[in-house]
Order: sequence, then C-alpha cells, then structure tokens
Amino acid sequence: MADNDLESLFSRLGRFPDVEAANLQAWDATDKLLLDTAGELPATGFLRPGSRLAIVGDRYGALTLGALALRAAGRPGTAGPADAASPAGATPDSANTLTHPVRVHQDLITGERALRHNAGRLGVAGGFEQFPLGAGLLAGATLVLVQLPKSLAELEEIADAIARHAHPDVVVLAGGRVKHMSLGMNAVLERHFSEVQPQRARQKSRILLARRPRPATGAPPFPAAVDNTELGLTVCARGAVFAGTGLDIGTRFLLEFLPQMPPARHAIDLGCGTGILAAMYARRNPGSRVTATDQSAAAVDSARATAEANGLDAQITVLQDDAMGLLPAGDADLILLNPPFHVGAAVHAGAGLKLIEAAGRVLAPGGELWTVFNSHLHYQPALQRLIGPTREVGRNPKFTVTASTRRPAEL
Repeated sequence: MADNDLESLFSRLGRFPDVEAANLQAWDATDKLLLDTAGELPATGFLRPGSRLAIVGDRYGALTLGALALRAAGRPGTAGPADAASPAGATPDSANTLTHPVRVHQDLITGERALRHNAGRLGVAGGFEQFPLGAGLLAGATLVLVQLPKSLAELEEIADAIARHAHPDVVVLAGGRVKHMSLGMNAVLERHFSEVQPQRARQKSRILLARRPRPATGAPPFPAAVDNTELGLTVCARGAVFAGTGLDIGTRFLLEFLPQMPPARHAIDLGCGTGILAAMYARRNPGSRVTATDQSAAAVDSARATAEANGLDAQITVLQDDAMGLLPAGDADLILLNPPFHVGAAVHAGAGLKLIEAAGRVLAPGGELWTVFNSHLHYQPALQRLIGPTREVGRNPKFTVTASTRRPAEL
C-alpha cells in the first residue's frame, strides 16, 4: 500500500458520533508515523506471520483500520487495495497475519462507536476486537501501538498493563505530537521497560520505542484511592480520568453552591469524572436517586469506585454513555455539569454545547441544570436557548456558575 492509499483511507474517516467541525479531523500525522514504523519492524511488526497487535488510544479508528489495510496489502510501500475492505493484493505470506484480529482499547465510548462507524463506511466487516485496558487486550501481544495520552498517570497505567500482560518480547511504539510530549513520558516508560529509545521526529510527531518489560511487582497502581479531608470523601481514580484523585477548581467552585441546589427525585452528574459531584450531592440528599455518567471508561470505573468507597453505591448508578443518549427524555429533575472545554488537544466549545443540548432533552419541565464553566466561553446564550431562563449564581476570577430552568415543552 502506497502512502497516498493510506492517506486516502484516512480522508474517508469521520469523528461521528463525536463533535465534527472544520478544524477537527479523525486522524493526525502520528497515526501514519506509528503505522509506517510498525510495518518496518524486522521481526515483530504486525505484517509478520504470527504477530499479535494491540492498539491503545485509537481515537477514531485510523490506527486499527490502517493496520488492517496494510495487512491486506501485504507490506507498506507496495500498491495495495484502494479500499480497506478488499483483500486484493494480499500476498500468501500476509494471509497468515490475518489469523489474529487487531485488539484495540479506546477509553471514550465515542471512539469505540466511531471505529465501528468508520469500519462500516469502509465496508470492513471484522478483523478487530474492542477490549478494556487489561489482560484481554494485551495477553500475548508482540506489538503494541499507543497514541500517547496527555496525562502521565494514564501513560503509567498503560505501561504497567503492557508490562504485566504482553509477550516478554513485546515491542511498544508510543507516538505523539512533539509539542505535547515531555521527558516525563520517557521516565514513565523507563519504569516499566529496560529499553526506551526516542525515534527521529517526522512531521512534528515522534515515537518512543520501548521493549524488554520489567517484571511487575505488587498490585496494579490503579485505581488509586485518596482520602480528601476537604470534602470528607474518599476519591478513587484511574489513570485516564481528569484531575486524578484531586479536586479540580471548577468542581470546587460549583460545590460551594451545593446547599442552594434543590432536592431531586433523580439527579444526574453529567461528565462525572471521578464522581465527586454525584457523591457529594447524594450524601446531602439521601432521598434522591443519582446517576453519574461519562463517555470515559476510566471515569465510569473511577466514579463507581468512589461511590463504593463512600457507601453510596446503593444510591448512585454509574453509566458509560455519550451525552445521556441511553436516558429517556424528561427523566431528570436536576443535572450538574462541569463541561469540558477541549476536544482532544483543541480548545473547542462543541463538546460543552453537545452536553447542554442533551440536558435540554433529559430534564423534565421545571428541572434545573447547574453549570460551572470558564467564563470566557460565554455559554449563557446557549443555556437560554437550549434549556430556558438562566441566572448567574456565582462568579470568581476564572469561573461562572449558572442555574437554568427547563422551560415547558409547549414553549
């Protein structure tokens, strides 16, 4: 498969059901660099017979579907099928490499769905399996491709899992955009692998090659649990969850207004992270049913562990979902929201607007959405339009807290 064939495949990928925008795309130069480097490995590349490929952090399917296309073509740098679904051009040797499906882990449910959606668009009916981060994903893996995460804690959890479960001769290729990489990433990998080699940068991306995993000792480091004395709460966190076991400053500010929030038959912590808002609201309102929901598997695991650690698991239901798509309309009396202001590495209000629109659907008439957001994002017009009358409850130098009342459906 020639470079232009792979780029043609990438150009057909979408981000759906994630936010789509002119300045957002479903792949980057790191995806291509990872695939090119993997295909050139002499003994452990995914084109070799018997290889077992695992992928961590494939955002929208570029790595998985690109790997399948390269496998079908036989080797990089040769003319191959224009469509990833077609095995035309596969060589007899490459056919042996198709016996092991690509195993992939994506933390976000939107990423999982985007991969399946893109596979359908390309006519790819199989060849990959989706797994949580752990033994099912990594057992026996001879090659692991990693899109480097933003957080060192997430990389720590990934590296620990690979070292514990992958083949002893595994090769790890961890790639990222140079501007988002740090020497701390090298240090994390060096704790889990005896050999870590930074590779030459290309198109502002770079790969860290790691091999010879160190023996894992003790229990896995995640989920971590910390007693937060400020809240009187045990907070649990997986490596990928925002703010870890800490209390982010937006949530801290919203919690100042907890005494003003109404008691609800059903309250929702939307974008729950570690579940701090859900736990604090549930503890203050023992008669309320509370749902903590997030698109991140790490967040859902963390929120569930936080609820259990504080004896609130009978009151709090935890759900992995995209913008409350599994919840019925008009089901909630109160929604608490600390929306993200990044989509991937880009500052973008689209993710927050998607959640506000979802809140308008799930709130019952007269129900309230309490939101904390960076003041420069100016969410008030969207809150007025999508929810209803909105009042500013509080403001500090960085954040604004608003309460919006769902207007009657007939309006």
